[in-house]
Amino acid sequence: MSERILKLGIPAGSLQESTAELFKRAGYNIKFSSRSYFPTVDDVEIECMLIRAQEMARYVANGILDAGITGHDWVVETNANVHEVCELLFSKVSRRPVRWVLCVPEDSPIKSVQDLQGKRIATEAVGLTTSYLAKHGVTAEVEFSWGATEVKPPKLADAIVEVTETGSSLRANNLRILDEVIQSTTRFIANPVAYKDQWVKSKVDNIALMLQSCLEAEGKVGLMMNVHRDKLDAVLAILPALQTPTVSHLSDPDWVAVNTIVEENLVRTAVPQLKLAGARGIVEYPISKIID
Repeated sequence: MSERILKLGIPAGSLQESTAELFKRAGYNIKFSSRSYFPTVDDVEIECMLIRAQEMARYVANGILDAGITGHDWVVETNANVHEVCELLFSKVSRRPVRWVLCVPEDSPIKSVQDLQGKRIATEAVGLTTSYLAKHGVTAEVEFSWGATEVKPPKLADAIVEVTETGSSLRANNLRILDEVIQSTTRFIANPVAYKDQWVKSKVDNIALMLQSCLEAEGKVGLMMNVHRDKLDAVLAILPALQTPTVSHLSDPDWVAVNTIVEENLVRTAVPQLKLAGARGIVEYPISKIID
């Protein structure tokens, strides 16, 4: 048994449960205690710690953690020197990237970022916002917001830079989007020095492989069927394959078995067509991981 331990940061807050669920699908069972910031995991080579996503990159960069999960936005915000191992397309609401957007009240006379010269902007992402304004040659007062940022305009701020997935909260607060500051997705990051260690690199890469394989399998199912050789071309023409279907010999030389992976939402239309084309014994089965 290895005596090495990987110090792994798990994001506390909105991504905590979805991260634990993804790890479980990947084969790692993480359990949380209401009074501890150190979740347990059924891998003796991993030590977990709950850290806010906003701080994760900083703790990984300074070596307190070997690796962790956070948003690309917080890597940029903290200007942390980390190695981004892979992208993990999951979030608390959707699989789409989150967006940091510049917003003003619907009735504001501000029409562009240039109109914010000398104005006040509230945001949790001060670094992102300051860099964005600098790119546009705008100087404004950027103040850190401790929360409820959407309600600050127009009395407490002229504009805000806020993160959104669906835009529903912005609309509910009568805000309109002027511009997109940055798009962000979740990343698996590692300390650059630690990642040069072969044991750490292997451990981190293996975790990344399993996490990505689960995300790759989302929304997909397997289809297998028996097909007479005379009907094989017609069946293969219908299959919306993720990759080239596997065709195997059967004991009856006139028949073959076809196995493939398809998008789950295509099954309801593909299966009737496959049956009409001559496929028999069609079976749909769930898949939990896809590893290329």
